[in-house]
Amino acid sequence: MAGFALGVDEEEWCGQLRALAAGRLRPLAEKGEPGRVNRPLLAALGELGLLDKVFDSGALELCLLRESLAYGCTEAETALALQGLGAHPVLRSGSAEQRERWLPGVREGRLVAAFALSEPGAGSDAAALALEAVPDGAGWRLHGQKCWISNAPEADFYTVFARTGEAPGSRGVTAFLVPADRPGLSGEALDMLSPHPIGSLSFDGVPVGRADVLGEPGQGFRVAMETLNLFRPSVGAFAVGMARAALDATLAHTAGRTAFGGVLADLQAVAHRVAEMATRTEAARLLVYAAAGAYDRGSPDVPRRAAMAKLLATETAQYVVDHAVQLHGAVALRRGHLLEHLYREVRAPRIYEGASEVQRTLIAKELYRKAAG
Repeated sequence: MAGFALGVDEEEWCGQLRALAAGRLRPLAEKGEPGRVNRPLLAALGELGLLDKVFDSGALELCLLRESLAYGCTEAETALALQGLGAHPVLRSGSAEQRERWLPGVREGRLVAAFALSEPGAGSDAAALALEAVPDGAGWRLHGQKCWISNAPEADFYTVFARTGEAPGSRGVTAFLVPADRPGLSGEALDMLSPHPIGSLSFDGVPVGRADVLGEPGQGFRVAMETLNLFRPSVGAFAVGMARAALDATLAHTAGRTAFGGVLADLQAVAHRVAEMATRTEAARLLVYAAAGAYDRGSPDVPRRAAMAKLLATETAQYVVDHAVQLHGAVALRRGHLLEHLYREVRAPRIYEGASEVQRTLIAKELYRKAAG
């Protein structure tokens, strides 16, 4: 991709994905129960080979995949992304035995993965997590809570981050692969604004051993950040997909809706607003591509670029969807309308995987660190 312009083959692939999402995957999403893991949808993603791409693609291809799916079916995009988020630490840091046991089922959409980092008192401040891994013979027992965990409590396994040492902050955190059937592990679904499967987890002496560690003891924060540095730009791609869907719906509506002796698009205020929506969307899209390209090149400034991409894209999507609703009027608030759906979907990405305020803090720290030499 030269100058961040997609080639003909890439554009064609993205168009095929958008059509596939709207034609094949959206009907499966609509049959699912809100707030529950949609296993038929996951199985279709596996059958189509799309889950393979979460693990076998570079960051740019992952972004194109998430953007295109989000345009046609946000539920399919989210189901795919959560599989990647929960299982990517296993791919990158798991043992051969862990990878062989769990990843084939995830790729097929047969096993459901989850990334369990956030806690009731440690959301955006991930280094403040309190889930405790108490030494027990050759292993540990997990005690504490996790909250806001996507795919909980229905996942088949969880990538869990717990404190195995007394060191403060990010030191002393270890990542574990915890099967859902471990004794002492329970969960509860949470009823959220957007219809995603999300819940809380309780760990009451859950046993884990050295064979369950992902990477090395005490290096769990690195495992988490390696995953987030890849997925933060692709969260931005998800947001861009929603913004593009909202923009296209607005273009069609304002070009055809009559008002004040003409169509809405004839009104300068409307035309200028649509131009602003389009410009912001394109700027966000290019920044997402730039961050993905930096990741694929192994650039040292990936954390800053990833944070910028997620920040701008998610904030832009909120702006675009909100103005799309305004330009559509009351029809966009009716249950089942595309924009009603996007209006609920677009809010959460500004919070999860690091809230916008956290991204700004990270960006500023990186800028000042670089300036100081």
